[in-house]
Amino acid sequence: MSKRDYYEVLGVSKTASDEDLKKAYRRCAMKYHPDRNPGDKAAEEAFKECKEAYEVLSDASKRRMYDQHGHAAFEAGMGGGRGGAADFGDIFGDIFGDIFGGGRGRQQPRRGSDLRYVIELDLEEAVFGVERTIEVPTLTSCTGCQGSGSADGKTETCSTCRGQGRVRIQQGIFSVQQSCPHCGGSGKQVKNPCGICHGRGVVEDEKTLQVKIPAGVDNGDRIRLAGEGEAGPAGVQPGDLYVEIRVRDHEIFQRDGDDLYCELPIRLSQAALGAQIEVPTLDGTVEIKIPAETQTGKLFRLRGKGVKSVRSSAPGDLLCRVVVETPVSLTRRQRELLEEFEATFEGDGARAHSPRSTSFLDGVKAFWAKMTS
Repeated sequence: MSKRDYYEVLGVSKTASDEDLKKAYRRCAMKYHPDRNPGDKAAEEAFKECKEAYEVLSDASKRRMYDQHGHAAFEAGMGGGRGGAADFGDIFGDIFGDIFGGGRGRQQPRRGSDLRYVIELDLEEAVFGVERTIEVPTLTSCTGCQGSGSADGKTETCSTCRGQGRVRIQQGIFSVQQSCPHCGGSGKQVKNPCGICHGRGVVEDEKTLQVKIPAGVDNGDRIRLAGEGEAGPAGVQPGDLYVEIRVRDHEIFQRDGDDLYCELPIRLSQAALGAQIEVPTLDGTVEIKIPAETQTGKLFRLRGKGVKSVRSSAPGDLLCRVVVETPVSLTRRQRELLEEFEATFEGDGARAHSPRSTSFLDGVKAFWAKMTS
C-alpha cells in the first residue's frame, strides 16, 4: 500500500514552519495514542504514521530530500527513516519533554538560590562611589559535615529513585518525570544525619561582606557578587548575591539619567535688574550671570556638572530652573517702596512691562468673546 504524503498526514502545508510541525505532531499524537485508543489497531497505525512523518519533516536535511524525491528518498538505502514498532517512550520525550521537563538520565542538582539585598545611598555616594559593609542573612555550608549532611561523611544510594535523581509519575496518559523529592535530584541520601544541620548540609547564618559601589550608579542598578548567595547541597555551587541600589531623595538636586536639575530661587529685584548668583554643584559652587528681565522657568545649563554614570564616557549637565520668589515679611519701608513701584505701572504703558500678563489677558478676552458670540 502506498504511503500518504507526510504533509497530509500532519495536516500542514509544505511551507509549514518548525513550530507548526511540532504543534501538528502534538495534536496527532494526542489523538491517536494507544493509551487513548486501547485495542484500536487503526489508531496505532495512524500514530506510527504520524511519528514517521514528523521524524522526516522535523529534520532539515531529510525534509529537503523528501521535498525533492518524496518517499523514494528513504527507500533502497537512500535515507534514514526508522521502521518497526513505534517507541512510545520516545514520542513522549519528543513532544512533551519541553512541557514537563521529561529528560533522560539523572538530573544534576541545581546550584544554591540567588539572593537580593537592597542598599540605600545618598546621591553623593551614588555619584562618586562608596564602599559599604553589609550583613546578609543566608544559608551557608555546614562546617560540621562540610556540607555533606552526613555525620560520618557517608552517603548511600537513594532508595526512592535508586540513584537516578528522578522519579516518574503517571498522570492519566502522561508519564511525567521530576526531581526525586527525597534526595533533591542528587541520587544520594544520608543514613547518619549531621547533628548540626540535621542532614540538610546547610545552616542559617549571617554573612558580612564588603561591597564596592562604583561611581555613577542609579536607582535599580544591580551589582552581582558571584557565589555569595545561598549554599546548595554538597558538591553544588552556591548562588549569587545581587545588591540592588536605591538612591534617597536629595534636598537640592533631582537626577534624570546623567543630568541633574535644581531650582534656583532669586529675588524680584535680581530677576528684573540682573545679578551674579552662586549655584551649588556636587563638586563645589560656581557663579552664573542672571541677565536682566529673567522670568520664572528660565533654564541655565552648566555643562559637565551632572553625573558620569557607569554607562557613560562623559558627565551630564546641571540644569538650574529660575524661580522668582515673592518677598515675604516686608518692613513698612519695603511695602511703601513696592507700592510706589506698583504705581508706576498704571496706564496703557504698563502693558509693555508685563508681556506674559498682557498675553494672558488678551487670551482670556478672546476666549470669552468666542464663548459669547
